[in-house]
Amino acid sequence: MKSDDQSGLTADFSHFAALDIRVGTVVKARIFEEAKKPAIQLWIDFGELGIKQSSAQITVRYSVDTLVGTQVVGVVNFAPKRIAGFVSECLVLGALGRDEGDVVLLRPDVPVEPGSRIA
Repeated sequence: MKSDDQSGLTADFSHFAALDIRVGTVVKARIFEEAKKPAIQLWIDFGELGIKQSSAQITVRYSVDTLVGTQVVGVVNFAPKRIAGFVSECLVLGALGRDEGDVVLLRPDVPVEPGSRIA
């Protein structure tokens, strides 16, 4: 990567192409009580990839009961990460809001098949 005026780094297309980003449907969610920062544990159906779990710091804008059945966008090919004894297998993507801890989830504007690739 090289320096860029706006963000500090410029990536070439191969960096993006290395990411496996897909749409998944949240099938289960619960408050992650053991986490140091407020978070929600998610179980996400990524179709042919199966169900992957994730820890997401999205408690400012979302509650457990509003997440089940909704679709999210996630990176599914990062190495698993252990967080307070929970294995997070994917990274759910969101835009950072203005306030501390406020995350707006990235989602398709119409339902798509779980596991659909982002291109």
